[in-house]
Amino acid sequence: MMKYKVLESYYYTEKHEWAKSDNGEAVVGLTDYAQDKLGEIVFVELPEVGDDVAAGKSAAVVESVKAVSDLYSPLSGTVTEVNEELLDQPELINKEPYGAGWIFKLEVKDEGEFKNLMEKAAYEEFIIKEEEE
Repeated sequence: MMKYKVLESYYYTEKHEWAKSDNGEAVVGLTDYAQDKLGEIVFVELPEVGDDVAAGKSAAVVESVKAVSDLYSPLSGTVTEVNEELLDQPELINKEPYGAGWIFKLEVKDEGEFKNLMEKAAYEEFIIKEEEE
């Protein structure tokens, strides 16, 4: 039994970000696994609306009581919206990593990039391997 929540119809990166396709846009956030490993999140530096982000490149910064971590964009595109709730309530990422804790939305440049990401079963296997190391 997987102790971390991994959802169907989401796509995952090896750096533990998720993306969910939504009518040509993608919603991006940190996975349940990532928020658990980071611990209590105390600050989030969001990208700016209009920023162009590239798949695999840093797009935001998440600071927890344990560490400061870059959040890498799972896909290339243009930021269309950021979750400003996180400025006052960064802990939403811990409480609802797949819901209210989303980080930004982007207009996806190439839908084909979703093929480079893991689906639920592959990501679960990836976590199990990481936990064993």
